[in-house]
Amino acid sequence: MRSRPAQTPTHRGGTILIYCGIDWAERTHDVALVDDAGALVAKRHITDDAVCYKLLLELLTEHGDTEENPIPVAIETSRGLLVAVLRTGKRKVFAINPLAAARYRDRHSVSRKKSDPGDALVLANILRTDMHAHRPLPQDSDLGRSIAVLARAQQDSLWNRQQLANQLRSLLREYYPAALEAFATWTNGLCRAEARELLKAAPTPSRAARLTRTQLQAALKRAGRKRGIEVEADRVRDVFRAEWAHQPPLVEEALGKQMLALLIQLEAACTAADQLAEAVEETFPQHPDAEILLSFPGLGIQLAARILAEIGDDHTRFTDARGLKAYAGASPITRASGKKSAITRRWVKNDRLNHAGYLWAFASLRASTGANAHYRRRREHGDWHAAAQRNLFNRMIGQLYHCRQHRKLFDEHTAFPTELATAA
Repeated sequence: MRSRPAQTPTHRGGTILIYCGIDWAERTHDVALVDDAGALVAKRHITDDAVCYKLLLELLTEHGDTEENPIPVAIETSRGLLVAVLRTGKRKVFAINPLAAARYRDRHSVSRKKSDPGDALVLANILRTDMHAHRPLPQDSDLGRSIAVLARAQQDSLWNRQQLANQLRSLLREYYPAALEAFATWTNGLCRAEARELLKAAPTPSRAARLTRTQLQAALKRAGRKRGIEVEADRVRDVFRAEWAHQPPLVEEALGKQMLALLIQLEAACTAADQLAEAVEETFPQHPDAEILLSFPGLGIQLAARILAEIGDDHTRFTDARGLKAYAGASPITRASGKKSAITRRWVKNDRLNHAGYLWAFASLRASTGANAHYRRRREHGDWHAAAQRNLFNRMIGQLYHCRQHRKLFDEHTAFPTELATAA
């Protein structure tokens, strides 16, 4: 480490004098501290363990870091143990986009040279010159962050489950169309427990044609079905015993083994999605904002948890509703240059929040008369379906911002007075 003792405190008259930049890596990190003139005050190379985390905090303390006036830190990630250590107390941690950091690097050197200590210095200087242009990590509560972990994991598990179901469907089309026909009337099709049990009992169409009524009923019972077992067993038996094209026997057996291997992955994904959904249902109602979110039409526990996971529970994170709308990608963006001007949708946004917002707007059409009337009015004015959905989401998330700031529940007549009068 090369350092010189700090001759002045970290803060003077409300102005920060020391800034910290950390170039994050998988196992090691480079730390750089600069003063308000841009001079390097200290630098250190640390490893990713508790001992070096303690040395980092001691280094910050040595240069004026206190509980009341902590040194701000810039780093290129918002996750991990290092970030958790830095976020203790009132310290502001800025997660700088790596692309933005690369652009700042070009300001200081045109040779395109790069080094980890140099990147740490660049990050520290970003805070020194443009800290006002970057947003610190929100001060979310531990409960809010735990809900974010569970909600995002549950969303990822659903996407993974659907991806595996699509792969299984493509495989069944190659040699086992009877299974797709038998499961077509069931909601969620291949993701249902009944479908998985039947595929395990008969991995090939030749074996499926030999299944008896008793075997089919037993498979449906193992899957947890309680009603209509005899009727469904007869229907599935008729489909399996109908005339279908077949692959050669050896090829069919090989495809059946491939299908069973893929079925194991799908079953694990279905179990993970169900368990994570139960964890969200247990945790989310404990949050103080849960009642406000669930008062909105179209929001159930799972979808409301996803919304909360992305906007957080730090009510000072967004200065106004416009900032939240832009973050969600709900509000349009204007591109103007010379005589040309165009209003388009936002491409830079929180994709998870935008996806949840689309589902929210779609579900609210049946849950809210005002939301449905607003959507119809936008369609009558020439909006496509997606644009009308986005406009409705833009309005709903603005109302959510207002309700959270004032601790109020959603009110249909206040939210859509014009639309309700038109619908009436």
